[in-house]
Amino acid sequence: MSSVLRKAAVVSIPSVRQALTRSNPILATSLLAKRSYNSKNGVEMTVRDALNSALEEEMQADDKVYLMGEEVGQYNGAYKVSKGLLDKFGPKRVIDTPITESGFCGLAVGSAFAGLKPVCEFMTWNFAMQAIDQIVNSAAKTHYMSGGNVTCPITFRGPNGAASGVAAQHSQCFAAWYGSVPGLKVVSPWNSEDAKGLLKAAIRDPNPVVVLENELMYGVSFPMSEAALSKDFVVEIGKAKIEKEGSDITIVAHSRSVGFALEAAQLLEKEGICKAEVINLRSIRPLDIDTIIKSVKKTNRLVTVEGGWPQYGVGSEICAQIMESEAFDHLDAPVVRITGADIPTPYAQNLETLAFPDTDVISRVIKRTLQQKIGAK
Repeated sequence: MSSVLRKAAVVSIPSVRQALTRSNPILATSLLAKRSYNSKNGVEMTVRDALNSALEEEMQADDKVYLMGEEVGQYNGAYKVSKGLLDKFGPKRVIDTPITESGFCGLAVGSAFAGLKPVCEFMTWNFAMQAIDQIVNSAAKTHYMSGGNVTCPITFRGPNGAASGVAAQHSQCFAAWYGSVPGLKVVSPWNSEDAKGLLKAAIRDPNPVVVLENELMYGVSFPMSEAALSKDFVVEIGKAKIEKEGSDITIVAHSRSVGFALEAAQLLEKEGICKAEVINLRSIRPLDIDTIIKSVKKTNRLVTVEGGWPQYGVGSEICAQIMESEAFDHLDAPVVRITGADIPTPYAQNLETLAFPDTDVISRVIKRTLQQKIGAK
């Protein structure tokens, strides 16, 4: 194993999940997709169904909202997120497109300038690289360049980051890419409530919003609160959520990494090592740095977790803002980033598994961070 992969992985654990993934990746993907989180009120929903519900509710509420993308109609979506919408709203509002991201993204942006509210679906955000000029130069900048006269109420959505066995060109995280662009809002849901609430908020927002979903989370079930089942439910863009309170260290994550962070926090607490506070970012841009600062003042330690590359990533931005804030004086140890390996994602299943942080990697890094002290030799 290369030194780069060894450094990124920190350690490989003999967990059932990893053992199954390595021995039978197809079966592992199927079983992991059926994983669920226990519901206190007995109502659960998959991330896929939560997104579908958000689309249906917003399309029913506003006839200016429409969906456009590859296979969103007759095929019910590549990941079945748009299942049933063509039958309910017809081909004028659920539009199948050719494989031409730049073309249909440009059409969607133009229609937003004209007053419609398009939801532009990319089969994967990797394919949106073909349309990045439309997203960044047209959607994100026109409101400013028009002196505030032209708005662009558009939602760009699709799966982001690594999936399973789809190799380097289909396994990138674009959170840092789009999170750096003024004029865009960027959200990254983890669970079903995030998915529904953030997508509904994105569709209602007068600005262009990038929704970074995760393919491996579509089939995972999560509890839904009574409020989240309401048609009026939205999650505020720009506001993080404390998923677990703690006192010894702060873990900040987004998307699928939130689940690993929670598992690591619960494991370490069970072992009596520490009580970690876990923050689900939800929003990449705007970034809720205030919630992170408040937590760091309480715990005095910070670890960030993401599936993207280390250089110029979301964790890097958080580190910089913490250094520039009053939270710096409260740190007892250096801020630590846990990221994907600094390489193109491997296709080989065993190497791919080692290229991204999981529960054990996070646990190991937290244990090490708890032993560190600023100024200690």
